[in-house]
Amino acid sequence: MQDEPVALVTGANQGIGLQIAKDLAAHGFTVLVGSRSLERGEAAANTIEGDAHAIQLDVTDPASIAAAAERIRNEFGRLDVLVNNAAISNTRLQPGESIEDYSKSTRPSVVSLDEVRAVFETNVFGVVAVTQAMLPLLREAPAARIVNVSSGAGSLTMNADPAFPWRSIFGPVYPASKTALNAMTLAMAIELEPTGIKVNAASPGYTKTNLNNYTGTDNVEEGAREAVRLALLGPDGPTGTFSHATLGKLPW
Repeated sequence: MQDEPVALVTGANQGIGLQIAKDLAAHGFTVLVGSRSLERGEAAANTIEGDAHAIQLDVTDPASIAAAAERIRNEFGRLDVLVNNAAISNTRLQPGESIEDYSKSTRPSVVSLDEVRAVFETNVFGVVAVTQAMLPLLREAPAARIVNVSSGAGSLTMNADPAFPWRSIFGPVYPASKTALNAMTLAMAIELEPTGIKVNAASPGYTKTNLNNYTGTDNVEEGAREAVRLALLGPDGPTGTFSHATLGKLPW
């Protein structure tokens, strides 16, 4: 087993995930760049200063998840941090189509159930599947951390407020998948609290990435900041929280 701590970041071949990987490598971690395409993962890993390795990982494929867990144990012998970053916002947003227009087709009264299932498969079930597969390694770590990259769009409290500016686009696809992810985060935190493994959710904010056709207002450095902070929490840090780098603690 190697001496340096090891971090796995899913969906790390681009965007916020890649920036999280870069930041953790800068903090001395051996970083595993999870990517559905090994080729893209290797290209991303080559842009990281530090010890970075690509690992093929499709969070919707049980065989891929199992193979990744086996490789991590056999090749690295440890896992200290898991950042569940892989996510999709939709399966059919057309080039040039605004998020607002897309949201009109995903109202509860008209949404395609196939669209709901596809997004939940990655954003919710994939997180649970990857976490379950990596837990045996995480339980062996001296101070393991799990960070789920969520979104303020999933906050039920904020969306219940008529003054919340993004309330009109809350719907059963991406926003609700992040609501469900928050629920999974809290459930994981409650179960794992006696073990010392801290589980928290980070909201990146409206970050300019492929997820939103690069319409975001924040850069990836800003978007990665809170996930990295939570990954580096000390023994006195919280568990079972939902937070943003500048807004602080967010309501579920």
